[in-house]
Amino acid sequence: MEFSSFLSTMFLTFKVATITTFLLLIFAIPLAYFLAFSQSKITSVLEAIVSMPLVLPPSVLGFYLLLAFSPQNAFGGFLLEHFNLKLVFSFEGLILASVIFSLPFMVNPIQAGFASLPKSLFEAALTLGKSRLSILLRVLLPNISHSIWMGVVIAFAHTIGEFGVVMMIGGNIQGQTRVASIAIYDEVESLNYALANQYALTLFIITFCILLLTFYLKKRKSL
Repeated sequence: MEFSSFLSTMFLTFKVATITTFLLLIFAIPLAYFLAFSQSKITSVLEAIVSMPLVLPPSVLGFYLLLAFSPQNAFGGFLLEHFNLKLVFSFEGLILASVIFSLPFMVNPIQAGFASLPKSLFEAALTLGKSRLSILLRVLLPNISHSIWMGVVIAFAHTIGEFGVVMMIGGNIQGQTRVASIAIYDEVESLNYALANQYALTLFIITFCILLLTFYLKKRKSL
């Protein structure tokens, strides 16, 4: 029973991390592009909003997301009434909260990659008559592939280790919201240190291997 529960929890953990990372990549590239190249006055405001999860305690963010998503409040009630979507203590809410909380870990490396590119690269592509979308897809993104990979790895690893936001929004529902970080806390509270160690050691080994491979590839590329 414990082993099947362990497998279910680990599968859910990596499912959440994979879906979250995929969604983050879709949103982060255009957002990072805008933040890196736009001269708009709202850029600083957007950067501050994106970076909030870096400094805001997870419990604070989780608390306000819990209030916003709750069916008893306007936004949560609207989603439940019109879309039959409940974001509190649900897998969907867990994904949305994870996307919000891990957003800067994907956006910041990609934004830094865009900012590091010489302006002449973009200008030369423009003179050849290419559209901005074509320049983004065929010129800019291939030149910041390492930054994108770093964003993917960091966001994935960060999502795996989330606790505060996950606990506030998802709770501890087996098979739906009980991810590894919650399971570790729950097993420690139950004095089941052996199973808690099994979860913790698995996460430690997997995240270490991912980061080791990333930095190894980075070092090889720089040679």
